[in-house]
Amino acid sequence: MLSSPNALLWRGLLAVVIGIVSVSWPGITVGAFVVLFAVYAFMYAVMDGVRAFSSDRVGPVLGWLLLAVLSVVAGVSSLAWPGITALVLTLWVAAWALATGATEVGLAFLRGETAGERALFLLTGLVSVALGFVLFVRPDIGAVSLATVFGLFSIVHGISAVFASSEVRRRRRPQPLGG
Repeated sequence: MLSSPNALLWRGLLAVVIGIVSVSWPGITVGAFVVLFAVYAFMYAVMDGVRAFSSDRVGPVLGWLLLAVLSVVAGVSSLAWPGITALVLTLWVAAWALATGATEVGLAFLRGETAGERALFLLTGLVSVALGFVLFVRPDIGAVSLATVFGLFSIVHGISAVFASSEVRRRRRPQPLGG
């Protein structure tokens, strides 16, 4: 199992790679997001359909079947109208960025954090809040712009996680006696 510094390191490196890909090929990134959302919806349709027939009562069967049908409609709609799907995903990312950014800003003020950790939490939190705000105010900037901004965000966030990993690793190192 990955220890905390290792998990931070790998998460950071993966974020940097995803960021570089997103900045380099934003159109492909948007298409990938839309297709991934459709796959996600179809997977949930299958799982909800299976749940519907694993119940022994009528009420849950109809509810799960309705959810399965809605998931199929969402998957088909996202493939049929990728532009609208990209706009909705843009707004979803904006909400996510605001929520995670506010949380990271709050984490910056916890007790026991070093000044470096507070600065990293504050920086990544403020970048997340700014990203969310811009996307809510100007969703017309387009999903391709979002892919580029997302890529830059991922690079900054990934570098932050790599530095946080280094800081956690440094703090866990046993200190020499008398030093």
